[in-house]
Amino acid sequence: MLEFLTVEKPSETTLTIKKSKFISNVKPVNSLEEAEEFINAVRKKYYDATHNVYAYCVGLGNEELQKSSDDGEPSGTAGRPVLEVIRSKQLKNVAVVVTRYFGGILLGANGLIRAYSQCAKLGIENSGIARITEANEYKISVEYSLFNKVESILRKNNFFIQHVDYGEVAQVHVYIPVNEVERFEKCIREAGIKQDEVVFGRTCFIKVKD
Repeated sequence: MLEFLTVEKPSETTLTIKKSKFISNVKPVNSLEEAEEFINAVRKKYYDATHNVYAYCVGLGNEELQKSSDDGEPSGTAGRPVLEVIRSKQLKNVAVVVTRYFGGILLGANGLIRAYSQCAKLGIENSGIARITEANEYKISVEYSLFNKVESILRKNNFFIQHVDYGEVAQVHVYIPVNEVERFEKCIREAGIKQDEVVFGRTCFIKVKD
């Protein structure tokens, strides 16, 4: 998988439905351990809540793990609807906890499904969606006489400049999506950069706001 969607940042969203208070906490996570730590932290924060319902999707491809919990709500009315919101938005590496403080009015099965789904959806919207792309990191050594030209080419082609180190020559650190490497190499050659002036660093995932 070269690309996937996740949430951009953590968020907390509060929603009141028929006197019950629902609090959605959403966070991007990179591992099962991180997801569980987040869930436990929310449980600890809202230790006096009636329910702390959660769902998460962690990992990619064959290593993907999905799990949900109703935390005492009727089976299938809480955790599963939250997980379905995550799935419907095609999100990976995300954990959502929806806390409920019961307000005295029963919502019924359909009402619970709607409430947990709505709260999870609002929380995810408040977190924002980010596109994660697999990329190669390179360091380009650029003579200052070519710097403006190279920088212009990189930006024009939407290559991601991480930072620039200024020394005897400029060291430009860039992220190039793996499916754009061939085009990147062609652009660099046309800019007058030699092959030995481009050093591969690593392959990683970078976040681009969707």
